[in-house]
Amino acid sequence: GCGTGTNAIWLAGKGFRVPAVDISSLAVEKARRKASPSGAAVDFRTADILGDEIPNGPFGFVFDRGCLHSIEESGRRAAFVSRIYRQMSPAAQWLSLIGSKDGPEREKGPPRWSALEIAQAVEAHFEILHLATIHFDSDQPDPARAWACLMRRREGGGR
Repeated sequence: GCGTGTNAIWLAGKGFRVPAVDISSLAVEKARRKASPSGAAVDFRTADILGDEIPNGPFGFVFDRGCLHSIEESGRRAAFVSRIYRQMSPAAQWLSLIGSKDGPEREKGPPRWSALEIAQAVEAHFEILHLATIHFDSDQPDPARAWACLMRRREGGGR
């Protein structure tokens, strides 16, 4: 879910080869327009990570800002994690930014997960290397708390 491409464009500017996908063709078109003036070499595509083949893999690094935590149904969440696993090369890493349950309840903001919920969702396929509390970048006066979760792909298809 690259959305309008902000993070994909930033990663490309840091030297990453970036294929970026979103299920929304409108978001992908906005991302392409946003990337054009910067000359960012991002391969934006409209695709459903759960059903469409993602080209240019396997990948050594996956970045996800808010995709994992947006999948509420446990079967779809497991399918998403498994799909990310299958798209990655051995020992590849996944950085996922996930809404955090730390702090008081909020009326607005991303879905909120606990550290335990993150571990339960990913541990069969990924080893959590680092889990830190952060805030989502935002223009809001009180940005939502989040987890920065760095994971490494487990060998052998998970446990």
